[in-house]
Amino acid sequence: MPFAPSLPKGASLLNLFKVFPGTSIPLIQFHEALLRGPSPFTEGERELIAAYVSGLNHCRYCHGVHSATAELLGIKQELVDSKIDIDTAAIDPKMRPILRYARKLTQRPSGVTQADADAIFAAGWEEAALYHTVAVTALFNFMNRLVEGMGIELDPAYVKPASERLAKRGYLPLIEMLSK
Repeated sequence: MPFAPSLPKGASLLNLFKVFPGTSIPLIQFHEALLRGPSPFTEGERELIAAYVSGLNHCRYCHGVHSATAELLGIKQELVDSKIDIDTAAIDPKMRPILRYARKLTQRPSGVTQADADAIFAAGWEEAALYHTVAVTALFNFMNRLVEGMGIELDPAYVKPASERLAKRGYLPLIEMLSK
């Protein structure tokens, strides 16, 4: 049950965005730029990072939607589980230091070191990959707290249409949905 009285029972993130469009529209635009714009990562890999962080934070809403989106974008279902063993999972070895960095930044932000960044570089990534790792991780730590802090819960029926929309059309359609 949402905590804000202006939100209906069973509110989705879209309902929250409709109540606060002034801050929601730039946030949606940032999602689009970061998750669908140019990046060293595929759209699926960025959604994997989003799902992984959301799972670490136990945010069922974001984990559910972004896991399904990552799968639609080509990520194997077993890899969107935040409990995966990064060292033994059938994941691209280049993504291992990325997910380790995302995990550490989520769980112990002050513990991130140059060695963690160097592991990303040693895997063959450049500076843009480090930035995108940090930015996607930060965005989903923010989103997880926004969703949880406002009491928005996952309606399992919402996952399929939301993930299909995000995978096929990206984030900008949410802006036009705000006026409906």
